[in-house]
Amino acid sequence: MSTHEYNEPSIVIGTAGHIDHGKSTLVQALTGTDPDRLVEEKRRGITIELGFARLDLPGGASVGIVDVPGHEKFVRQMIAGATGIDAAILVVAADDGIMPQTREHLAVLRLLSVPQIVVALTKCDMVDEEWVEFMSGEIHAALACGPYAEAEIIPVAAREGRGLGELKTALANIVSKQQHAHHEGFLRMPIDRSFTVKGAGTVVTGSLWSGTVAPGDTVRVLPSGKKTRVRSVQIHGEGVDAAFSGHRVAMNLADVSRDDVRPGDFITALDAPNASDRFDCELTYFDCENASSALESGSTVRVAHGTKEVFGRMLFMDGHAKLKQNEQATAQIRLDEPLCVLRGDRFVIRAATPVRVIGGGRVLAGHPRRRSILSESDKAVLSSLACDDVAAAAQAYIEEPNAIRTVADIAGALDVSEAEAARIAKTIVGKNIVAAGSDADLLFATKQTLQRAASKIASTLLKFHATSPNELGMPKAALNHAALPSLNGTRFDAALAVALEKGDVVSMDGVLSHATAGAAAHARAQERANAAFALLEGTLTPPFADGVTSSLNCTKSEAYAALGDLEEQGRAVKIDRDLYYDAAVFNKLVEAVRAHIEAKGPSLATDLKDAMGVSRKYAIPVLEALDDRGITKRDGDLRTL
Repeated sequence: MSTHEYNEPSIVIGTAGHIDHGKSTLVQALTGTDPDRLVEEKRRGITIELGFARLDLPGGASVGIVDVPGHEKFVRQMIAGATGIDAAILVVAADDGIMPQTREHLAVLRLLSVPQIVVALTKCDMVDEEWVEFMSGEIHAALACGPYAEAEIIPVAAREGRGLGELKTALANIVSKQQHAHHEGFLRMPIDRSFTVKGAGTVVTGSLWSGTVAPGDTVRVLPSGKKTRVRSVQIHGEGVDAAFSGHRVAMNLADVSRDDVRPGDFITALDAPNASDRFDCELTYFDCENASSALESGSTVRVAHGTKEVFGRMLFMDGHAKLKQNEQATAQIRLDEPLCVLRGDRFVIRAATPVRVIGGGRVLAGHPRRRSILSESDKAVLSSLACDDVAAAAQAYIEEPNAIRTVADIAGALDVSEAEAARIAKTIVGKNIVAAGSDADLLFATKQTLQRAASKIASTLLKFHATSPNELGMPKAALNHAALPSLNGTRFDAALAVALEKGDVVSMDGVLSHATAGAAAHARAQERANAAFALLEGTLTPPFADGVTSSLNCTKSEAYAALGDLEEQGRAVKIDRDLYYDAAVFNKLVEAVRAHIEAKGPSLATDLKDAMGVSRKYAIPVLEALDDRGITKRDGDLRTL
């Protein structure tokens, strides 16, 4: 079959209803396919596993039919079949009426947010018309207060074919108005059957929730993470070049056995999020059997999602102790085994014992951190996700105090791909949110968060310099650990970049220092010393300290420090507190004095001034310095060697 026949999302319709009300018989009458596929099902006369068939409707539409078990022992399989369907046929036998499993199946449909149903009032050949009319009224009254109050009720006698045309027309009306319950995005398909075909290998079937799949694609099996290649794809038993979301699909998989892919697992795209052992959700308590009961926080329940059911523990958020009938709360469910949950998925919970449907809801976050007390930021994120406003959720997530978010962080919080997370985050960059890092490693934070982090880095360096004055600075890893240990490398780099840009921190010789201390201060001091030396170099009339201060546009203490540094480096000689000479020039002055005294004998200051070639302003302090150093000796007004 050519691909174009299946290139639009399809509709999947499920059956629901009490055991022995004629669901499988109805599906066979509608489709010509017997959905009871197991020997045990034939022997016992009930559906145990899920049955599937194709139904062609008036107007040319083709839908998939999922026949689910009605027996109370197999409600888990019913939930598996109802997960991912777009509409349902509620089957009620005219000779029996609404029964316990009818109500439980209705609750499941409601909790899974199946939008529309049609009621097939079966076995009408076993009662008279007056009873059919009475039973139709009973069903209408039972549905009146719920989401299916407008559902059509179609009397049917499947074995005679009576009412089948009307039922198909009612289903066609639903299909014409119904949009597929899931969407494009990650490839996701919960597996409901896994078996081996001789000569082909392992085959899995399920309803394609989202995305597309084609022969040759490499996919993952979750939760194991095992990769496999899709050999071929079928829809309704016919090979196709590609299958799109909404169809019932069979995939022949390479290099895996039935032990590798089991009912309850998911087939996903390679970049789809991993399975999770917890999720945040909107949870509604709805006990079909005991309306006066309450559901307590901390209860252990059975969590049915996709085609799998596991045990989990419910924790209501912000101190809610319990829920009464039809009440709703935000909760985190912590699972004994991981499930492949994503934002927007529906789930059902059943009591651990006695086993019965007691509620369900919608996943808000598939990969949250462990929490039951919500911060204001948490509340804003979950509130936005509840409204399907992912941009607002991303903004609230990034605006959490002191948070610096990677694209991967945002993708995990929103249950979207990293490419989609980057696109969403870029749309909210503006007055308060900034993007940092490189295009390959983007980070998002508020300006205030980055400024606070940068200030913390600067203050940490100041403390370090105060306790380790002889150290030039700190290596980046040590500074990261001391200042912001909760930020990993890229996040710390973003904060450090702000500190460097502000000029509070300087990077030099492999270490980081505060701009007023350590390596940075050393570098600036050296710059001033070099500038001061330029004023002294080669001249017989160097500026005094006041002149150095003025020329360098610095404080007098900084000028003294620069001159002192030159002396320590051997580049200058201190004559007195305010006068320094270039060391080479000073040596020449010493040689001039020595030569004069050796030639002339004891000499007056005036004679030595002339010998040095300087004015009295410089000669007197230089001669006094020579006396202090023992180069000359003063005897009255004369100096000798």
